[in-house]
Amino acid sequence: MWCRRLSHLQSRLQDLLRGRVTCWAPQQPNFKSLFPLAIHWHHTASTSLNCVWQQHEDHFELQYANTVMRFDYVWLRDHCRSASCYNSKTHQRSLDTATVDLCIQPKTIRLDETTLFFTWPDGHVTRYDLDWLVKNSYEGQKQKVIQPRILWNAEIYQQAQVPSVDFQSFLETKEGLKNFLQNFLLYGIAFVENVPPTQEHTEKLAERISLIRETIYGRMWYFTSDFSRGDTAYTKLALDRHTDTTYFQEPCGYNNYDRAVINTVPYDVVHRWYTAHRTLTIELRKPENEFWVKLKPGRVGAKLERCQVLFIDNWRVLHGRESFTGYRQLCGCSLTRDDVLNTARLLGLQA
Repeated sequence: MWCRRLSHLQSRLQDLLRGRVTCWAPQQPNFKSLFPLAIHWHHTASTSLNCVWQQHEDHFELQYANTVMRFDYVWLRDHCRSASCYNSKTHQRSLDTATVDLCIQPKTIRLDETTLFFTWPDGHVTRYDLDWLVKNSYEGQKQKVIQPRILWNAEIYQQAQVPSVDFQSFLETKEGLKNFLQNFLLYGIAFVENVPPTQEHTEKLAERISLIRETIYGRMWYFTSDFSRGDTAYTKLALDRHTDTTYFQEPCGYNNYDRAVINTVPYDVVHRWYTAHRTLTIELRKPENEFWVKLKPGRVGAKLERCQVLFIDNWRVLHGRESFTGYRQLCGCSLTRDDVLNTARLLGLQA
């Protein structure tokens, strides 16, 4: 009976140390008389900063700037920005994370105006500005305002009347490029108008944003309907909603056509795959989720006209086409996603 009681109290102790227990029932025996271990709760408040913190057994809790944040002690030691732990010029760690005791706890914690000081068992002192902790905490990141993304359908996109960016403005001004990337990040598609209808000018547009990704199709692809290529894209047939290069090691996304043989899923699971596939396909084919656009041709009769270039985020937006008759030429390329997002960040966008 006593062993069962002891086991229960030990379990309650573990819950208390994890911060899960806030009180003890009156009928339970005195905790301190059974376990002489002293549990110290550190609590400091700054009325001017509206800052409150508590030192728990396995984490540090901070309430500041209307945010409740929790930090693992290993994380706090690992992210130390002192000269011996961090190179402020290269923004790289000097501290070997693998040498940090996984059970580390600070000996003392104190708040001096807007700076928290953690003194570790070896005497090393880590200091953190309160605003830095808010900016880099998990809880702070969840509240971070990033470049917005709109989950749109045809009606929402048409009502938004998203402006295209002019070719010259796109190439020659940071503002034009930034406006284009804002539209691209917001909706996953964006248009550039008044582009000379040549492969060279399309390539020039692409290089303004990113490195062009070399693929099995070459640097720039340029095609007309050609059944000898063995690819539906090179025909006049309709293409259902899809993203490209799903057969690559680094694919862009979903493609209903280029699926390999399903030979790695057992029979008792594969039916669930088909059920999920049906659900996704029904959703993708809803007319309200489609936006149809007729690209402006580069040549009308014998007259050379300026054309329209469409950029598509293959991680967000599927694309397709209707079947067609007559003669048609298209050119395009694939861009490296990291470089597109990096260009946006360089222009001040939270990509």
